[in-house]
Amino acid sequence: MKEPYSRDPVAITGIGVVAPHGIGVDAFWKATQDGDSVLHRVTRQGCEHLPVRVAGEVRGFDPGALVENRFLVQTDRFSHYAACRRRSGAEPRPLGRADYEDDPYAGGVVTPAGSGGGEFGQRELQRLWGQGPRYVGPYQSIAWFYAASTGQISIRRGFKGPCGVVASDEAGGLDAFAHAARGIRQGSRAMLAGATEAPLAPYSVVCQLGYEGLSTWDDPERAYRPFTAKACGFVPAEGGAMFVVEDAEAARRRGATVRALLAGHAATFTGTRSPDSSGEGLAHAIRGALREAGLAPEEVDVVFADALGTPEADAAEARAI
Repeated sequence: MKEPYSRDPVAITGIGVVAPHGIGVDAFWKATQDGDSVLHRVTRQGCEHLPVRVAGEVRGFDPGALVENRFLVQTDRFSHYAACRRRSGAEPRPLGRADYEDDPYAGGVVTPAGSGGGEFGQRELQRLWGQGPRYVGPYQSIAWFYAASTGQISIRRGFKGPCGVVASDEAGGLDAFAHAARGIRQGSRAMLAGATEAPLAPYSVVCQLGYEGLSTWDDPERAYRPFTAKACGFVPAEGGAMFVVEDAEAARRRGATVRALLAGHAATFTGTRSPDSSGEGLAHAIRGALREAGLAPEEVDVVFADALGTPEADAAEARAI
């Protein structure tokens, strides 16, 4: 076992994607390169009459073809996305029990907490009020829970090491990487980390209507225009991605291709009401991540903005960058 808090390189090897852009890395990347629009009028059952008219829906996803049947009835759509076994060609095979038969505590899972399983929870509550408690399924107590993905993946992949859930909203996916890197540096061989959401059930959409920045435009070409004078808010979308995070040298020994190195991370929280304060917090986090990575700003090739889509938030983020 390595010394705690060692600074050995931590690598991203496997990548799995389920998104409005496509299912699988190849489809996702092609759609991204082509600049395909993935925002359309909402078609999810029960959402048609709600003020949110445009969203990013995952289409063509057949969970039964990609996820074990027993898993399907116990979990919500957001967990199906996280458990999808389709992966990139860079991962020679999925990590699992065979990799850790000698030490099942060497692998862990970390996912962020977001909206949880709104679709599953709504269905079971409808049964409760419409038919009675005898018709509520036994998995209602766990399937909607935001920790369901971490728990179910760790059980099915045989990972008994550090497993957790991060509750930090939009930053959750990045914070999950930081937790995964910490697990590797404290002795774990590999961590599955990533983020998935399925907020397009009626109950979940209604919960989002309280956000002042939610776009209610009905034109997919107009509904989300961040960093422009026509910015009118954000639109909800579903999907996500899961990653295999490993010690870089261990990954090379097992024949995996290193896709990226996790070099630095920092996090701040300054509230949501003051754009000036949030911009200051973003800038502080950027400086911290660069400092940990040992990089200068001019060495950064690309920045993926939060791009909330409101003039105030976009301006604050642009100033921070």
